[in-house]
Amino acid sequence: MSTFDLIIRGGTIVDGTGSAPFTGDIAISDGLIAAVGPVEGSAAQEIDASGRLVIPGFVDVHTHYDGQATWDQEMAPSSWHGVTTVIMGNCGVGFAPAQPDRHEWLIGLMEGVEDIPGTALAEGISWDWETFPEYLDALEKLPRTIDIGTHIPHGAVRAYVLGEREQPGAVPTEEDIAEMGKIVGEAVQAGALGFSTSRTVIHKSVDGEPVPGTTATAHELVEIGRAMARAGFGVFEIASDLRREWNEFAWMGQLSRETGMPVTFAALQSSAKELPLDEQIACMRAENDNGANIVAQIALRGNGIIMAWQGTVHPFLFRPSWMAIADLPWEQQKARLLDPAFKAQLLAEANDFATAPTDIAQLVLAITMGWTLQFEMDEDFDYEPQADASVAQRAAQAGMSPAEYAYDMLCRDDAGGFIYLPILNYADGNLDFLVALQAADDTVNSLSDAGAHCGTICDAASPTFMLQHWVRDRQRPGRIALETAIKRQCADTARLYGLEDRGVLAPGYLADLNIVDLDRIRLGKPWLAFDLPAGGKRLLQKAEGYVATIKGGVVTFRDGTWTGATPGGLIRGPQRASMPEAAE
Repeated sequence: MSTFDLIIRGGTIVDGTGSAPFTGDIAISDGLIAAVGPVEGSAAQEIDASGRLVIPGFVDVHTHYDGQATWDQEMAPSSWHGVTTVIMGNCGVGFAPAQPDRHEWLIGLMEGVEDIPGTALAEGISWDWETFPEYLDALEKLPRTIDIGTHIPHGAVRAYVLGEREQPGAVPTEEDIAEMGKIVGEAVQAGALGFSTSRTVIHKSVDGEPVPGTTATAHELVEIGRAMARAGFGVFEIASDLRREWNEFAWMGQLSRETGMPVTFAALQSSAKELPLDEQIACMRAENDNGANIVAQIALRGNGIIMAWQGTVHPFLFRPSWMAIADLPWEQQKARLLDPAFKAQLLAEANDFATAPTDIAQLVLAITMGWTLQFEMDEDFDYEPQADASVAQRAAQAGMSPAEYAYDMLCRDDAGGFIYLPILNYADGNLDFLVALQAADDTVNSLSDAGAHCGTICDAASPTFMLQHWVRDRQRPGRIALETAIKRQCADTARLYGLEDRGVLAPGYLADLNIVDLDRIRLGKPWLAFDLPAGGKRLLQKAEGYVATIKGGVVTFRDGTWTGATPGGLIRGPQRASMPEAAE
């Protein structure tokens, strides 16, 4: 009779393939799943999962832990939400390759694009690398709760090759492009999972300069993609404004057909994009019908901003009274904000937009006066809020001006209140448009931006939101079937990046899984923590209902608490399941 390291008994298994759930056992040995179904034998440890779901660990392919991964073993908040694999280096920003005199520039690029405190990055990153292969070696030294993989980012590559010539609008020479391709090829050979770039005007450095990929030509991008293909497998990831004159889908389709590589892009419903989402999907499918492999990354909730007095933004950012106290220590700020006289003075003022960025004027207006678009984040907040939950309507019901109502909301909980402003994926006031996309093979659930936008979002909680809202609680038509949701956030995301050893519960696959009490799954209330290096701030959000998370056969979390185990590491290149009988 076999002896295993761990047996999970009697759970409802959702295996990641899209098949219907079934009741059974899972046996684990040497970090791999050894058997699924009725399991005979004993184990050094057994977990009773009766009445619980047993699902694969979530695979999050759009994160920005590039700095945090060099110092943090827990890898929160993603690890708190059942995630066992993340892929970072998205959107063309990251920290390798890095010339010694470019460290501050790369930090400024990441801080501007991803709202990660530059002071935290400056203190936390050790910079014991220059080349991208050396960066991977540095990442490999630190064991973690989860596995990490990464793209090589366009911004860092361009800065490394062009040096001081890397300025907005810089045009690289053919020799520059060839050198960039060489660096990307070496990165892929060392273990990079792909290459990423950004071509959106909202992505700027902390100094307000467009990111390097914004003005890159299709020729530059295709040549880099070709170099990656010559080196082996890679995914080409892009965030783009998809301007019509750029004809992005044409070169993406050409590159994918020529190389056989997947090209993946952020597909968002946004008034800032010239191509509506349905047209983005139609353009993608036209290329795919002609032999390309383009995959749309879809976010399952409104991509928005959580506003707070201590956050990155709030509705009163451009009122003179706020600007007068903006640089004071928090305790002094709080005392003023809670003073009725200060409140009256601030509310009597108009916004002073002289210092506001003009290229995102619509966003500034939504933040400062978009009361119909802003929602009160109460204890049981619904991330698909309806119009009657808006600041405008709740203020009207209370007989107050929207500005005063919003001010009071932010002052709740000792001036720790939050307001939610969905700026993308919420043009219709609901998420109905996402329902059909969940049945598509050319989309994956993604775009959490975990580790980034520290003062404005905590979408690392997206897998929990998927279970709580889309699978269990959604009141509107179009819930996602449990087996579909798990497949899309586990097997589908893993396969996109060639990680064929995870995302499925079958013999030979990595023993990465979660035991979940679906009835108890619940997002906690977000909070602002100041626990990054140098006291940097970040929004965090925990979850209830995760009975256990297991990485490589080792229990890393029990009832939401880290066990201290760090079985995770660095992924280098595509991965294959270890046993021939592993499920396809």
